[in-house]
Parts: sequence; structure tokens; C-alpha cells
Amino acid sequence: MTTTYVVAQIRFTDEPSYRRYQAKFPQVFANSGGRVLAADESPRRLSGDWPFDKLVIMQFPDPGAADAFLESEAYREISKDRDAGAETVGVMVRGI
Repeated sequence: MTTTYVVAQIRFTDEPSYRRYQAKFPQVFANSGGRVLAADESPRRLSGDWPFDKLVIMQFPDPGAADAFLESEAYREISKDRDAGAETVGVMVRGI
């Protein structure tokens, strides 16, 4: 098993839409097998340009669990509000 992290960098474009997504997220995520490690709307930039409003880090036991959550019908449904409310850059990375 390889611990897997999903990291999302978010820039709000329509905050009310994003907040609808955010309100539904905990219930949809609850049975994912993952954990939210960080969700910060005011991260401290240490260097370089960082044009985002929020950073989220989620941990999953393996890539399959992350994919199952991200591709689930429930998550795809609430993601409509995320997509309407924010520009998101997301990556999946293996733990060491």
C-alpha cells in the first residue's frame, strides 16, 4: 500500500458557488477512507508567486482509494459547484 496525497490549490472566482461545494464536502468525503490533513484559506507564502486563495491536502491509503473518491458520482455532483466557484490545480502524489 502506498499512501497517496491529493493536493489542491484553489483560486475563488465565484465564492457563493464554492461555499455550496464546501458545505457538502464533509458528508461526501466521510466514507472515502481518506483524511483531510490541511485546508487553509490563509497559508503563509514562504517564497515565489502563489496566486491562490486556499490550499487543501488530503491523504488516502493508496491511489485506488483516491481515484474512487474523486471519480465517485457523489463527488462529481458536488464538484459542479467547485468548478463554478473556483479555478483549481490538483495533483496526486505518492508518499515516501
